[in-house]
Amino acid sequence: MSKNSNGGSSVQRDQECSYDPVRWLNLMVSEPYYLFHLLVFFSYIPVRCSAFQILDPARNSFLLKREIQVFVAYCVLSVVKIVRTESWESFIQDTLLFAKIFLTAIALVMDYHLALWYALAFLVIHIIAQQPPYEGLGSSNHLTPLQLESLLTEGNTSRFWLVEFRTFSTSACVCTSSFFPELSITYSNTNLSFGTIDLGLFPNAAERFGISLGSLNQLPVYILFENAVEVARFPEFDSEPYVFGPTITKRLLCGRFELDKRLLDYVNGK
Repeated sequence: MSKNSNGGSSVQRDQECSYDPVRWLNLMVSEPYYLFHLLVFFSYIPVRCSAFQILDPARNSFLLKREIQVFVAYCVLSVVKIVRTESWESFIQDTLLFAKIFLTAIALVMDYHLALWYALAFLVIHIIAQQPPYEGLGSSNHLTPLQLESLLTEGNTSRFWLVEFRTFSTSACVCTSSFFPELSITYSNTNLSFGTIDLGLFPNAAERFGISLGSLNQLPVYILFENAVEVARFPEFDSEPYVFGPTITKRLLCGRFELDKRLLDYVNGK
């Protein structure tokens, strides 16, 4: 059980890091994805000040009412998302999307040229910058395909291996990047180990484990191995194609791979 106790201290450090305001401020100025968004959003302040001097009082009053309506709608949507979302990465992605839509809409009320400029700026950010994933590792292990095959064939490690195949070029993998480390902290033991393989670094591993890279919205893929044999995966081979990718939650993963039962079996010595 020492592994779990070490995992507990690890997840505590990860959680402290996740909620550290200094860390988030550092990310805002060091990560291009956040920095570029902040620059574009704050550019509205001088634009609005200039518009206040140019527009007539009636137009300024109309614009102020629309700004208040947009602000209220944004706050309501943000509260709904923070209640329903399981990860900060997903919450940030959704709230930034709302902010971009509302800012472009307000700019359209002011002048359609300004709205086009904002739309172009957000498109450029989408092309050149990527949202950073969750940085914590938990009790999981970053593996290469050769390392995974070696661990599975040696037979002197864990009986079960739950492996996540992902690539951070997809938004779904970024939004769920905190799930696997958190699950590994809770359920990792001598019978069950967790590992991750980055298909962006090792694309040839996809074919080896029956994963199609033709539709990246199917990622991440989770495969459970028992004594080197695959016993379960999500999404399954015969699952229907998804337009926006499957909805992945920690509760779904726990149920699909029976993590609570496997932890209970371990505690009971089975």
